Amino acid sequence: QVQLVESGGGLVQAGDSLRLPCTASGRTFSSYGMGWFRRAPGKEREFVSAINWSGGDTYYAASVKGRCTISRDNAKNTVSLQMNSLKPEDTAVYYCAARSAAGLGLNLYGYSYWGQGTQVTVSS
Repeated sequence: QVQLVESGGGLVQAGDSLRLPCTASGRTFSSYGMGWFRRAPGKEREFVSAINWSGGDTYYAASVKGRCTISRDNAKNTVSLQMNSLKPEDTAVYYCAARSAAGLGLNLYGYSYWGQGTQVTVSS
């Protein structure tokens, strides 16, 4: 069982940066692949980024590639999403998720554990 808590969201202006940390409970965090997803108003939840168990393999959605960096610290049970050059279209609730497999997961249905989400609002 894994419990996830996201933080770091807020209201920012276009071009600003935000870092979203996610803290996980449990003693087996390093065995989970982790991901970030988001849901914009009126849209389905979509994939943002994923990282494997060691942090050595990452993947990004085309919409955020080059602007976002996912990282993890297994000693601190955290995974973070650094977002730069934010755009109004990045406005969404951002969710941290864990999957019971060590590799990358690009599909939300592969994730068993979800955080409550943190709101990111980017004004133009």
